[in-house]
Amino acid sequence: MIFTAERLAELWPQPVSDTLRTIAASLEAHAPAYGVNRLLRRAHFIAQVAHESSGFGRMVENLNYRAERIAAIWGRLASRAVGLEHNPEALANAAYANKIGNGDEASGDGWRYRGRGLIQLTGKANYRDRGASLGIDLVGSPRLAAEPEVATIIALDYWRSRGCNEAADRDDCAAVTKLINGGQIGLLHREELTSKAMLIFTDAADLVS
Repeated sequence: MIFTAERLAELWPQPVSDTLRTIAASLEAHAPAYGVNRLLRRAHFIAQVAHESSGFGRMVENLNYRAERIAAIWGRLASRAVGLEHNPEALANAAYANKIGNGDEASGDGWRYRGRGLIQLTGKANYRDRGASLGIDLVGSPRLAAEPEVATIIALDYWRSRGCNEAADRDDCAAVTKLINGGQIGLLHREELTSKAMLIFTDAADLVS
C-alpha cells in the first residue's frame, strides 16, 4: 500500500485517527483512477490537500476572524470588518456573494457553500460541478463535502479537472498552487510538504523507474 494512515500522520505529525484511516483507504482505492499514480503526482497532491485542510483535520472552513484580518483578506469589506468580526456566517455571505455561482448576500449561499473537504471546495458552482461529475447532490446536501471519504474523491476529481497532474509532472509547485487556490498563498509551506511527501510516498516502482 502507498497511501496509509501512518504515512499521512508522518507527513503532518499527529496521532493516527479513524479520519486518517478513511482518507488513506479512499486514496488507495481511487487515486489511480484520477491519474494520481506516480511519485510526483502523489507528492504534489497530498501536499496540497494537507495544506488546504490543515493536516487533514479541517473539513469546514474557519471564518471566525478578527476585524483586522477581515480587512487584510477582503479589502472591499474593510468598512464592515468590525460588524463581521467573529461572525462566520455573516462573513461568508458577504465575502462570497455574487461569485463562484453564489447568489447575493441575502441568499445565504456564501455560508451554505463555504469551503469544505480536503480541497476546501467553495462556491455553489464548484459544488454543482463536482457533484455532477461524481453523481452526488452536493448542491442539495453540501455537508456531504466534509465527510472524509466523499471529501477525498472530491479532491481527486477537482485535481484532475484543473489539470493539476500535468503541472505536477513538471514538478511546478507554484503552478499547482495557482490551479488549486488561484494564487500563491502558502507556497513555501506547500513546497516543504511536497519535498517531504516525495520521501514518504515513494513506491518500489518509483525507485525502479
